[in-house]
Amino acid sequence: MRRPGLRSRVAGGFAAGALLLAASIAVLSYELTRGSLLAERERTATRTTYFDATVVQAGLASEDADVVEVLRSLDSGAARMPVVYRDGTWFARTADAGVTDAIPVALQQLVNGGRPGVQRVRIGSGPALIFGIPLGTSSAFYEIHSLAELERTLRVLALVLALVAAGTTCAGAGLGWYATRHVLHPLTTVADAARGIAAGDLSARLDAARDPELERLTTSFNHMVDQLSQRLERDRRFAADVSHELRSPLQTLAAAASVLDRRREHLDPRTATAAGLLVAEVNRFSSLVADLLELARGDQPLETNPVDVTALARQACRARGLDEALVEECDHTVPTWHIDPRRFERVLGNLLDNAIRHGGGPVAVRLGDAPGIHYLEVDDDGPGITPQDRDTIFDRFVRGRGASARGDSDGTGLGLALVAQHVTAHSGHVFVTDRPGGGARFRVEIPERK
Repeated sequence: MRRPGLRSRVAGGFAAGALLLAASIAVLSYELTRGSLLAERERTATRTTYFDATVVQAGLASEDADVVEVLRSLDSGAARMPVVYRDGTWFARTADAGVTDAIPVALQQLVNGGRPGVQRVRIGSGPALIFGIPLGTSSAFYEIHSLAELERTLRVLALVLALVAAGTTCAGAGLGWYATRHVLHPLTTVADAARGIAAGDLSARLDAARDPELERLTTSFNHMVDQLSQRLERDRRFAADVSHELRSPLQTLAAAASVLDRRREHLDPRTATAAGLLVAEVNRFSSLVADLLELARGDQPLETNPVDVTALARQACRARGLDEALVEECDHTVPTWHIDPRRFERVLGNLLDNAIRHGGGPVAVRLGDAPGIHYLEVDDDGPGITPQDRDTIFDRFVRGRGASARGDSDGTGLGLALVAQHVTAHSGHVFVTDRPGGGARFRVEIPERK
């Protein structure tokens, strides 16, 4: 499973911290509020109960007192239910709907013993407080105080605190995401600069004044790019200078080899064979020097022009003695591409030469367009490219295992490297896959320019 990114992990950490803090505060606030409300409600109920008990005791002082009328004289409302136990009989203001059954036996025993008491119970309407006060040797006053309203208040409070905790968690996640966006912005800048350098833009630099806290990183990064640029420039100049200096003696060798080649029929067999080998190696050496010069000029800017790529591909086939019918135009092909004609002609030529030398010859040259890109495909009839070679075949002086196994030695090992360089200069990329039916398929994709 893919590990979450740094931004997601930081945002998740902020969210978890906010949730823990909000939940702790919510639980603490709920318990404190609940305890305070219950205590206040119990104190109020205690005062009210003793007041009602005094009224009832005064009303029952006469011998002919009507207990029910005395209870009805109390202003108890719907939240209080007074009950009197007198001479073994229960009395209430209305019909007993299980009220007396709700009075715990333990509380009755306590009151019958001459001691007041209170107990929290749950009745049909919800939680309640039941107070018991002895009124004499044979009488007792009980009053049930409903806590249903308080319970509803506490439920609303719990819901509000839960919503606040959820909102705080979301706010924490948003704050974490916002913070990481700004904290990681310098790293994004570094990544963009590194991506530009990898694409060949050695002018990419970081602004040291933009993030003073990252001055050391910025300075080190810019210094690294400067050193890399200088080293690449030295290598480019070295390759160009060496290739240029080799051209003069190479031309002399090529002229001498040409003379020997024309007089091979007048030479003895061993000398003629040596002359043939010399001519072949001089020609290969000339191709190598030309390729090195091409690589050395790879950092030059593109010279893009509208190009009829179909005509260019057919011309490249004709130059190599191939049938023009190899060139195929796929559906929705744009006939004119804005490309560097010299570089793209080299791409076409090197892919065709690679197919001729190592792939049994090209079987199709396909041109087409996809959303936002142009593409070129060259199919060959060879053994294909092994998966182990596909990542390295476009490196310099790398030749496929199949070519080595066949003993092919006429290549320079730079043809596909030049293809990759010219395609990269167009901001595109090149890769190789298997061709359906056997062989290799080299595919070039170049962004569409207008």
